[in-house]
Amino acid sequence: MENIEERYMSGRHFMLGNYAVVEGALAAGCDFFAGYPITPANEISERMSERLPRVGGKFLQSEDELCSIYAVTGASLCGAKAMTATASAGFNYMQEGLGYATSVEAPCVIVDVQRCRGENYATQSDVMQMRWGPSGDYEAVVLAPSSVQELFDHTVEAFNLAEKYRVPTIVMSETTIALMREDLTIPEPGEIDIENRKKPEVTPEEFLPFLPDERGVPPMPEFGEGYHTLYSLNPHDAEGNISWDPDVFEDMYERERGKIQNNLDDILMVEEFYTDDAEVILVAYGSECRPALRRCFKS
Repeated sequence: MENIEERYMSGRHFMLGNYAVVEGALAAGCDFFAGYPITPANEISERMSERLPRVGGKFLQSEDELCSIYAVTGASLCGAKAMTATASAGFNYMQEGLGYATSVEAPCVIVDVQRCRGENYATQSDVMQMRWGPSGDYEAVVLAPSSVQELFDHTVEAFNLAEKYRVPTIVMSETTIALMREDLTIPEPGEIDIENRKKPEVTPEEFLPFLPDERGVPPMPEFGEGYHTLYSLNPHDAEGNISWDPDVFEDMYERERGKIQNNLDDILMVEEFYTDDAEVILVAYGSECRPALRRCFKS
């Protein structure tokens, strides 16, 4: 039984960045988490193992990162709002599963707490892999928080975008902010916008699993609701049938890319500071926004 009061820790906190991720996920409705231990993301799994069962969710201690991403994908297809968290080396292992989740359009959230190879130093070295890691043509949705507050806010938004567009969504965290403690304000439940996936409005006999709506996003039933769907990594048509016809390839890739490219006004989030009369503009993301903004302020 879900405990609403425990799901939302509304109020002002002095909180670790990794903990803020957990609270954002719970506020967004996360009810399944699978993870494998790895520094500097361990606090996410640790807190999830404590918090998630209390609100009626399921926590899975995976045997490795591949298990994590596939478990999350399976839970998503069963109707769960699902998430995993890892760090750079573990994110490498997840690419095969991330490609599958992208192909079958399973909404889920992956938090990657970036670190240097073999060490726990701050880095943003996974950016290219987040953008182009899995095989096949697709558009990645990646959110880049720069503070503990944004780790909470962006995790909520990651779930909303995943559900709205049926895509795996990545939160690009990093050691710097993940292990930092800062001021965090968590709104009341009614003040947080929540998106849920669109369900079919036709009977199972009329249903075409990958027939998109006006945004290019197909409605998504849960396993067990009577709707037959083949979820395959291979190219498939609107009925879900595997086909190697070049036109089927192109139609599938163009639709999966198009549902992101054609909705960029809704997806992109950018903040501007001191740009009205600027001659030089610094573009930054992640924790680098902090020194960039400080530099602009000093100038």
